[in-house]
Amino acid sequence: MHTILIVDDEKNTREGLRLSLEDEFDIYIAADISGAMDVLQNETVDVLVTDLRLGADDGMELIDMALGIAASPICIMMTAYGSVDTAVEAMKRGAYHFVTKPLNIDELEILIKRAIRTRSLQEENVQLKKQVEKEFTVSNILGKSPAMQPVFETIEQVAPSKATVLIDGENGTGKELVAKAIHNLSGRPKSKLVTVHCAALSPQLLESELFGHERGAFTGATEKRIGRFEQADGGTLFLDEIGEIDTSTQVKLLRALGERTIERVGGNQPIKIDVRLLTATNKDIGKLVESGEFREDLFYRLNVVRITLPPLRERAEDIALLANAFLKELAEENGKPINEISHEVMRAFSAHRWPGNVRELRTAIEHGVVMSNGSRITLRHLPAVFRNGSSSHGTVHPAEEHSNQDLFDLANAERQLISKALAHTRGNKTEAAKLLGISRRTLQRKLKVEDSG
Repeated sequence: MHTILIVDDEKNTREGLRLSLEDEFDIYIAADISGAMDVLQNETVDVLVTDLRLGADDGMELIDMALGIAASPICIMMTAYGSVDTAVEAMKRGAYHFVTKPLNIDELEILIKRAIRTRSLQEENVQLKKQVEKEFTVSNILGKSPAMQPVFETIEQVAPSKATVLIDGENGTGKELVAKAIHNLSGRPKSKLVTVHCAALSPQLLESELFGHERGAFTGATEKRIGRFEQADGGTLFLDEIGEIDTSTQVKLLRALGERTIERVGGNQPIKIDVRLLTATNKDIGKLVESGEFREDLFYRLNVVRITLPPLRERAEDIALLANAFLKELAEENGKPINEISHEVMRAFSAHRWPGNVRELRTAIEHGVVMSNGSRITLRHLPAVFRNGSSSHGTVHPAEEHSNQDLFDLANAERQLISKALAHTRGNKTEAAKLLGISRRTLQRKLKVEDSG
């Protein structure tokens, strides 16, 4: 049975409500804020029904305090001073609803039951969302497409082992995220994950970066340097773009893997290392082996387990999932009240070929977040490649082309004005309607028309 706390400084009102509601609910009563907070802090209360005037106390203040506790109740305000201003203020402070005195007990009971149902649905939705996120996520990698399921299974299977892993796939598919996932799910999550982007360094610098060097080992080596292998000792070393390393560095890397020791450049003292090695490439290492650019014995050392990431065009089911996750992250990061991506944007995303893969999708959402002043991202907020309806192969979708008449489109101008008003009021529709000189109901209607379009 659900629990109700009734707070009113008039004894007859308190007792009358208790008698009227106790067949349906467990009832607590209090006459002031002190008594109410004593109940709230010691009992589980589902609904707080409080009068606006509590003698010397203020019911608004009680609502603030009640909503501040960990398991806050649903709040309903009672007032004999019913007005729009009072209702709006109560709702702004988090109240579910308000009722005016003299009370209609049947209406109050219906309101309480509706509030409880609403809270239950909200809690169910939160739990369902957590369940879905867990089902479609492995260590912050999102995906529900069939193409991603073998990737998730392999990550979870290989992570606890010490095996070297070769991660391949096109640029932007998330190879570094996979490396982080393997590290986080391994037995070394509290140790270091050290990353080296091999393509960014010359052969001499890469060798020094990986293995370190002794003072005087070469011109400019004025002091001893600890390399990335030593820095990652006890943890994980991730070598990105492994296909770019030169043959001399390949030899030293092969020895490090085989003997579990390294030598700094310019040194001759073997140094024991305990490192889990993960590598990634966007090249076909097999072809590099055939052409003599990559050592075959090193390839076999690195390719104990192989994870191939599918391009985004082969995991269309994940586009909406990823786009909404990026929207949530980037809107919060930029302090914007954006919580929706329009249907036309999703259609454009479905038609796009995504040469830049997941990284390109994230960039598109970030562009949309920056350019939008409303509560959602529409096609006009995206980069030109999406606004023009063109894929990476140049295919044009005539239905999504825009002519110069858009410059004089009254409906479009109205949408922009509404978006600016909502942005100015941080999504508060009541205040936005005041700025626009229209009623809140008119604003709601215009927003519904826009959404249906």
